[in-house]
Amino acid sequence: MIKRIYITLIAGVFATASFAGNPDRIGQAGATQLLINPWAQSSGLGWSAVSNVRGLESMFFNVGGLAHSSRTELGFTNTNWLSGSGISINSFGFSQSLGGEGVLGLSVMTMDLGEIEVTTVEQPEGGLGTINPRNTNIGLGYAKKFTKTISGGVLVRVHSEAIPNASVQGIAIDAGIQYTETSNKKDKLKKNDIKFGISMKNVGPDARYSGDGVTFKATNPNNDVQQSFLFRTAGFGLPTLINIGAAYDMRLDKTTETYNHRFTPAFTFTSNAYTRNQFTVGAEYGYKNLFMFRAAYAYEQGIFDANERTTALTGLVAGFSIELPMSKNTDNIFAVDYSYRHSNPFSGSHGVGVRIMVN
Repeated sequence: MIKRIYITLIAGVFATASFAGNPDRIGQAGATQLLINPWAQSSGLGWSAVSNVRGLESMFFNVGGLAHSSRTELGFTNTNWLSGSGISINSFGFSQSLGGEGVLGLSVMTMDLGEIEVTTVEQPEGGLGTINPRNTNIGLGYAKKFTKTISGGVLVRVHSEAIPNASVQGIAIDAGIQYTETSNKKDKLKKNDIKFGISMKNVGPDARYSGDGVTFKATNPNNDVQQSFLFRTAGFGLPTLINIGAAYDMRLDKTTETYNHRFTPAFTFTSNAYTRNQFTVGAEYGYKNLFMFRAAYAYEQGIFDANERTTALTGLVAGFSIELPMSKNTDNIFAVDYSYRHSNPFSGSHGVGVRIMVN
């Protein structure tokens, strides 16, 4: 099984790596906030987290990882997106184990774009007040372990964008599978150290804007009555993508009976429908499941050239987590997460989050 998965992953990467994504379609997708990871823990690994993400935050990268939640998990993250732009992101979510029947999760992301001055053709200098655009994504996911090594899940996400006189709503579907295996079954301490993941994101129908903002008034020449007419707005596709990833947990303290030091390299190939493909390489170090440090780099064609680059995110991401037991004789955990995503222009994106895991 492992050999087959290796062959499948390698064949998929080389089959798609020969294409540089779809540069001719860059800018044609809408609802691109669906590509923003609102969570502080997993965003420190970028797309490389597809194969080894677990719990609540897997609802963004790979909903198949949600099946590994054996308890109730609550999470909240605030992100200062592209510092200096005035954009902030708040996310909240929870996951609940249904016993042997799977895991159910809910995530809510709201994006505040700040205040924007209203201008018109007649008054291009403004003076008409301000508007506060908001984007909202609400996802409901379900995942289940099909065997001891394979888990999968599906998530339905409702996305919405709105200003006072125009709005758009739509539906996107995510699906993902994770495969977890032990490379050395004779070593009882080594468990679930090889991980593979495949996820598909943002599959859904085209959406289009509607509302008073896409209407105009004109006088009917037949009866001299002023009427409102609707502009025919163009529909836009969703930023669909496919991720193929792998990770390996390396135990650094082989002479002890517990996992005190863990090092996990990870790799993901991302095939984008509306922009360039990416290769993300990352790694995470963990100490006794108390402290985790992570970093990753996402490469795409033209990332080093300001004239060729098509994204403000310049590849580097990093972060850390602190997970502490809430009391001595319990498995309940309180965690604090931080992530940084480098960008040019702007001063990067900073995310701070908290998580609570209780039995």
